[in-house]
Amino acid sequence: MAQWSRISQLIQYLPDETINDFYPTVTFAIEVRHFLSEWIEKQRWEDFALENVEQEANARALLDEIIMLLQSSSQQNANVVDKMKLMQISKNMSMFQHQPLQFAVMVRDTLRKERVLLRAMPQVNNPQQHQQYITRESAFPSMQEVDHLVLKVLEVQDLRQNIHQVQEELNWERQNYESLQGTMDTTVSEVTRLQNHIQQLEYNFNTMATRFQLLRECVDCLDQCQTQLLSRLKAWRGEQYKATIGHPFNDNLNVLQMWCEQLLGVNGKLRQELMLIVDPIPELQERLGQLLQLLIQSSLVVDKQPPQVIKTQSKFSTTVRYLLGEKVAPGKPVVVRAQIINELQARSLNITPSDNVGEVINNTAILEHNTTSKSTCATFRNMSIKKIKRADRKGSESVTEEKFALLFSTEITITGCDTAYRIQIISLPVVVIVHGSQDNNALATIIWDCAFSEPDRLPFVVPERVPWKLMCSTLNSKFTSEVPTHHNLDHYNQHFLAQKIFDKPDFNDDFSNMMVSWTQFNKEVLPGRLFTFWQWFEGVIDLTKKHLRTYWSDGLIFGFIGKQHLHLILKERPNGTFLLRFSDSEIGGITIAYVGAAEMGEHKQIIKNIQPFTKRDLDIRSLGDRIRDISDITFLYPDFPKHDVFKMYYSEPQTSTSGGYIPVSLHTKVGMETGSLATNVTSVAHHTESHHNAAIYQVPQFQQFTPQEAITREQMETSDSPAVEFSPDPAVFSDEATGDMDLVLNSLLNFP
Repeated sequence: MAQWSRISQLIQYLPDETINDFYPTVTFAIEVRHFLSEWIEKQRWEDFALENVEQEANARALLDEIIMLLQSSSQQNANVVDKMKLMQISKNMSMFQHQPLQFAVMVRDTLRKERVLLRAMPQVNNPQQHQQYITRESAFPSMQEVDHLVLKVLEVQDLRQNIHQVQEELNWERQNYESLQGTMDTTVSEVTRLQNHIQQLEYNFNTMATRFQLLRECVDCLDQCQTQLLSRLKAWRGEQYKATIGHPFNDNLNVLQMWCEQLLGVNGKLRQELMLIVDPIPELQERLGQLLQLLIQSSLVVDKQPPQVIKTQSKFSTTVRYLLGEKVAPGKPVVVRAQIINELQARSLNITPSDNVGEVINNTAILEHNTTSKSTCATFRNMSIKKIKRADRKGSESVTEEKFALLFSTEITITGCDTAYRIQIISLPVVVIVHGSQDNNALATIIWDCAFSEPDRLPFVVPERVPWKLMCSTLNSKFTSEVPTHHNLDHYNQHFLAQKIFDKPDFNDDFSNMMVSWTQFNKEVLPGRLFTFWQWFEGVIDLTKKHLRTYWSDGLIFGFIGKQHLHLILKERPNGTFLLRFSDSEIGGITIAYVGAAEMGEHKQIIKNIQPFTKRDLDIRSLGDRIRDISDITFLYPDFPKHDVFKMYYSEPQTSTSGGYIPVSLHTKVGMETGSLATNVTSVAHHTESHHNAAIYQVPQFQQFTPQEAITREQMETSDSPAVEFSPDPAVFSDEATGDMDLVLNSLLNFP
């Protein structure tokens, strides 16, 4: 594809300043590039340089021809605006009549910039992808800075070639001058001409001594661009970590790989230029060597992180990518080795393969190049931690608070480099557990580390306390990303969460700058409860993403609200007004609070709370169907008829028989027991074949029971011994029970 046809596809996506830099309106307008593109690309512009004065005649000929072609295009153009524009441009270009070489060099540099841009752009045909690239490009080192660096290197190369040519010509003329001095018939004019030419060549040669300064400028520019690039690599890793708590993350590494390859190429060209200098410059050689080593060692990244909570004896995968993979010297395969390291080792990274704190199975992988994606990766598909060696714990620290990391290391030889480089990278922090019951607390450790660690912290130091506003933002990000939903936690939800974690149910002021501790987050149980704040909050996330996502996204669930606030907003509402809130006393439960009729002898309404529905309850019967079943609730707060807002969540009634059996359906009924406690009971309807006169039998409520824990919570927190998993939810053998439903149905069918 011709160069201009490719560039023209990108023009509309480039910033105006970039376009103006490429095609100055007065000197080389974009219209010239467009209308004369084919002719321009056929000429030998690379032959021109300001020092090559003997090329001035050729440059003037090209200038005259381009002016003539512009005038011809103007006369043939039917568009009056284009006609006048081209005529004006042809007049403007006449300004180069006395400086034709400057004109030719300007066109040469423009074409070079275009080639640099095309090399930098991903090879895609979708304009939308180009737009995404341009948008993302703003986050990387300035394209103009790198373009400027590439052009300066080309200038250094041109200058070196010109110096060589001038040196050869000077040697030749000096030889001629010496031979003429011994000849009797040599005229004075010839000698004078030769002397003048030699002086001019010597002057040109001396002015080209600026090459040393230009080389120094190139190294400085390379240093700046590489510093920006490495900063962006660090930021990419930070964004990758923040994705743990729901922050947006673009994991595409192609642009970063492009910058790495480009800077490696510039470094190699500058090292070649230094080697071609008669008198070496040790300072620049040393700087380029250091930049090269830093770039090679910084180009190894963990593309796909391992799970941040890893259970021993369980398989997991991870991928390491080398951004200079196409530059790796062919021959011996590059083997990447993984080992697990503790916090102390992560601080030094002066580790040998024998310094193991754990045994990792399937811990080697080959660095392989994918020609389609142009990525070079080592993929560990079936890794497993067989055993782990714990550090001595202090005080109340548990095993789920101890952080490790995977260290990936290998030896790389880059084409054109004699030295093999030892490179390594560590993964994000991980917590190693031995049982699924530790998963929730281990995740809390990771979330606190991810949300509140500083970018350049000493591994893996985190603050003990953080402002509530940061914690609140983290909870919102985690909730909306896990559910997933665009419906954020509102001000009322956030205020209730603060009241809960600080145990200040009556505090109505701003919590933003109050400091919340790790202990409050997931060390101490909530007052009057058997679980921590995080365990309770994570239970809400799990319930919502599995059963309530659409309800929450449609704004039908009020969510987090305290009882004081609940009574305040419902006390003046008519009977049957209800709202949905997450249970304050049970992990992973949602309850219905509604305005009920006054009890006998009472004159005012009362706020009733139906026993919370858990995941197991909603597995049996959906929330929408349960709301339809309960006749005592009629209006969703503030005044929406429930059948209008929840009808889309109702299940279709079962109307056909299957295998000759009488169909059976489950219904939710709110009953009143001793002490006027609002509870859930199950009603099962036996329908006749014609589905008329259904007889309703109420199932007596079975006694609640609490599962016996195999080990205490403290033992589970601090032990590596496998434990019996249990659910913190009490099993209620009613309509939300997970017991044998056949037993319930059989007891009903045998009812006398």
